[in-house]
Amino acid sequence: MTSLFSPKRIPKVELHRHLDCSWRYSTLVELAKEFKLIDSFEYSEVESKLLVTSPMTDLESVLKKFSRAQHLLKNEAVLTRLTFETLEDAYNDGVRILELRYSLNFIQGGSGLSYDKIHGALLKGIEQAQKKYPIATGLISIFQRGQSKEHLQKILDFTLQNKSTFIAADLADNEAAADPNSFKWLFDKIYEAGLPITVHSGETPDIKAPQRVKEAIEILHATRIGHGIQIVQNQNVIDFVKSKNVHLEICPISNALTQAFINRKNHPFLDLYKTGVSVSINSDDPGIFNTYLSDDYRYLIHHFGLTTEDFAKINKLAYDASFILDAEKKRVMPNI
Repeated sequence: MTSLFSPKRIPKVELHRHLDCSWRYSTLVELAKEFKLIDSFEYSEVESKLLVTSPMTDLESVLKKFSRAQHLLKNEAVLTRLTFETLEDAYNDGVRILELRYSLNFIQGGSGLSYDKIHGALLKGIEQAQKKYPIATGLISIFQRGQSKEHLQKILDFTLQNKSTFIAADLADNEAAADPNSFKWLFDKIYEAGLPITVHSGETPDIKAPQRVKEAIEILHATRIGHGIQIVQNQNVIDFVKSKNVHLEICPISNALTQAFINRKNHPFLDLYKTGVSVSINSDDPGIFNTYLSDDYRYLIHHFGLTTEDFAKINKLAYDASFILDAEKKRVMPNI
């Protein structure tokens, strides 16, 4: 019975989590008070200024709170702590394979640090965590649609120069205002360098969303799509995604909070899973949503009655789609 097992005990694979928005709640509050973003430790103030815990009007309104949290990313010590605690909390939540994506420009906007210092601080946190916990992890470099070509080139140069410490590249931010052809030059270079590609696409409700997912695959070389739930509108795109064996990194609670669909029972996760699309379950921005990955599992149990057998199948799909080296994956999940 689904009501008799704890999602926390399921060995999990997570592919879509933003490291720069993965704060442990106690650390979020501590640093927000220290850096004068809040006046008290009262939950109501923390929630109103930094957290997204109820559905908001649109994705842009959610991003405003993210920009406040950016100011917590002050120095290398904070970044190392953030990374270590993210991995520690994930391990204690049953996650054994965790891909972490981050934006160099987003962190630099809060810290003023160089790309080298930012990346080094995150790698230090990973090293500390992996000495203590058997968890496989890797970093994904985020390119933002709203950035200038000059900034994108700088991030590209850094990412490719440090390719051995990145497992993939990602394109994020509002896709409605950005033609994928504008980024073809960038993702052609990433693809030619042999770095895997995932693209945020098909997240928000828009009649053009399914086509944008198709374009992310055809134009930007994406083998995974962040979110992608709006392809449910178009059977031809569903068939295309399946034919290309493209994996969807689905984030149920995040989609609910950004109102990416009409209501909770209308989330297309079950429809996509049942139709044979490769899908995974992800937390997206747990530090801002004040959630754990297990909460997304509970969401799917409560609304759709998913079982341990379903979760085993879904985690195998995520395992197979992960950009982390097979040897690393087998080390932490030998019996999947």
